[in-house]
Amino acid sequence: MPDPTPAGGPPSALEVLDDKAVASLIPERPARGHKGTFGKLLVIAGSLDYAGAALLVCQAAGRSGAGLVTLAVPESIQPLFAAKVVEATTMALPEDDVEEVEPDDALARIMDHEHDALVVGPGLRPGLATADLIGALLAVQDETGPPPAVVDAEALRSLAVRDEWWERVHRACVLTPHPGEFGRLRAASGIEPGADGDLAIDDTAREAAARDAAARWGQVVVLKGAYTVVASPDGRAARAPFENPALASGGTGDVLAGTIGALLAQGLSSYDAARLGVYLHGAAGDVVRDRLGDAGLLAGDLPIEIALARKRLAALVQSRARPTRLGFGAVGPSSSRIEGAPPSGGS
Repeated sequence: MPDPTPAGGPPSALEVLDDKAVASLIPERPARGHKGTFGKLLVIAGSLDYAGAALLVCQAAGRSGAGLVTLAVPESIQPLFAAKVVEATTMALPEDDVEEVEPDDALARIMDHEHDALVVGPGLRPGLATADLIGALLAVQDETGPPPAVVDAEALRSLAVRDEWWERVHRACVLTPHPGEFGRLRAASGIEPGADGDLAIDDTAREAAARDAAARWGQVVVLKGAYTVVASPDGRAARAPFENPALASGGTGDVLAGTIGALLAQGLSSYDAARLGVYLHGAAGDVVRDRLGDAGLLAGDLPIEIALARKRLAALVQSRARPTRLGFGAVGPSSSRIEGAPPSGGS
């Protein structure tokens, strides 16, 4: 394996994420901001069999602060999705056949659409046309650099069938594989199955494999599972503190993809968006588990809890920034207490 660290230096210490580590990553929300201020996210996801995946991505993105979310789907099924999404808009992708995109025309439509970040993959219909579109989309180059992308689910599977696929990816990406998808991507890198160890339960192996993959592929890698690992090509790595069997439920990965995508659209770097998104997602899952137990969590339970987790972290930042008055406790802006006056009820 190549050295997963920059310039062959020693590995950076593994960061264990907590409130303090991620609170400072919360994007600012200017009081006079508008929809465009808070990022435009384009979601390329969904099919007739997996409509829920696309809807969950869009809902999570909105709850994570994205100002505008657009869902791009094959034109024959656009009416179905337009009737289901409420806050998001939809965009039709040209087709060769029912639910099968025409890659060149679809790419042109996507490139003409203004967006700050992409989510691509959740619930897409498998097939050559899908793989061709994903390959072309991730290979786009321009002078300023194309918007960053979260690459998940079918998009990861499409990459994994191409040897040395990373050499054709010219867009900054956050790759979000579970261990099975990760293994297929590694196989395309020449890593024999099982060579990384047991990535379901061995946390040391998970960290080493994620670091190596990020360095080899030149992209941020989110290796999902208990104690999710986030690794950067520059050698940094972080581990989430969450081990929650309640999250072993269909659609929770789609929620994570939408969360990270929204944070990319709001201007965070790939590594920061991945760390914050993973933490918000895990914190939301813990809240739902506390309420329901270790079974029964639905992916649709998570987006509102993600918004509340973000609110809690933002409050931590504000409390640190708020000046403290010597001799007095904290006084809110609505308090009628006058500085220097005794507390009410005092003598």
